[in-house]
Amino acid sequence: MQIAGSRTNLVTRLGLKGPLIQAPMAGGATTPELVAAVCNAGALGSLGGAYLNPSELEKVIRQIKRLTDRPFAVNLFAPSPEPSLNENQIHAAIAATKSYRQELGMPDPTVKPPFSQNFEDQFSLLLNERPAVFSFTFGLPGKKFLEECRKRGILTFGTATTLDEGLALQEAGVDGVVAQGAEAGAQRGAFLAENEDFFIGLAALVPTLTSKLHIPVIAAGGIMNGQGIAAALTLGAEAAQLGTAFLACDESGISTTYRDALLDPKRRATRLTRAFTGRWARGLENRFIVEMASKENAVLPFPAQNAFTQDIRKKATELGLPEYLSLWAGQGVGLIRALKAETLVTTLFKEISDAMNRAGTYLRQGYPDMANGQDAS
Repeated sequence: MQIAGSRTNLVTRLGLKGPLIQAPMAGGATTPELVAAVCNAGALGSLGGAYLNPSELEKVIRQIKRLTDRPFAVNLFAPSPEPSLNENQIHAAIAATKSYRQELGMPDPTVKPPFSQNFEDQFSLLLNERPAVFSFTFGLPGKKFLEECRKRGILTFGTATTLDEGLALQEAGVDGVVAQGAEAGAQRGAFLAENEDFFIGLAALVPTLTSKLHIPVIAAGGIMNGQGIAAALTLGAEAAQLGTAFLACDESGISTTYRDALLDPKRRATRLTRAFTGRWARGLENRFIVEMASKENAVLPFPAQNAFTQDIRKKATELGLPEYLSLWAGQGVGLIRALKAETLVTTLFKEISDAMNRAGTYLRQGYPDMANGQDAS
């Protein structure tokens, strides 16, 4: 059954039951089971594949294909040059985090490239596997990559946090733009501006983009329920992309420590930080984020900082210590629900319909002239 009143061009092209995309969260959260369950329930599941090498990426994509015959997306980080680090930067980073490694019983790390996977190798594998959608963040892969997707019938979605980024993505030829509001959890997809002055909320960003772009806009950031999705559609989005909402699902790949933190009613404050990855990212406030805020000058550029803190996060996961983990979460984390992915998707679809019906009833009863499109003056 399709959701009445929620049909959009994007939903139709992808053959979805409703305007819902599960966000591609790299680092293990988006397991094959999660992606497939979302797809089988009628939404678009997405694999966060940025940290996987081509062999790992192939294995996971093929696992998804064994679990579903529905369309799904694969997300990669747009390619960027490896940062060049000097000895002073490395020394400062090690000194700033030394006490944490001592507490965890760990030695100082070796800091050397490569700090990320080879994009072209990942992309070649992706082309061979032909997912329905190739989505990307942190920049533009280049028109040649987008053209290769177009030849194979793969839709392309890029992430924008400002109008300038949305226009750049449209000029490059993407099929859709993910409008990432400042409320979003995890790393921001900014690529033309990393200044906090450009942290635009979703309610302002979506209508700004939809008024200037002629391609579909997908709303992302802080949305946790069907009411939020309906609101995003009202703002002009063709679909909504939810990440934090799916982290507590049974099929999610996050650790028990991370899951418990998300569900802890006493831990609701989120905060922007560069401490874990070198890029601005939003997560649940903890000791590492708070204390590293005074050591900004010791944070390495992305993705070097991400590789540099990986040992801390891994050890903290093993020991069950949330104060050292990157507990990525959006501002709506207080609305999170621990459900099976299929149940969550079904619930979200019902909430969208209910919200749309309530809005229509409100207009008809409270503002009948507006509901009928008449001039009430």
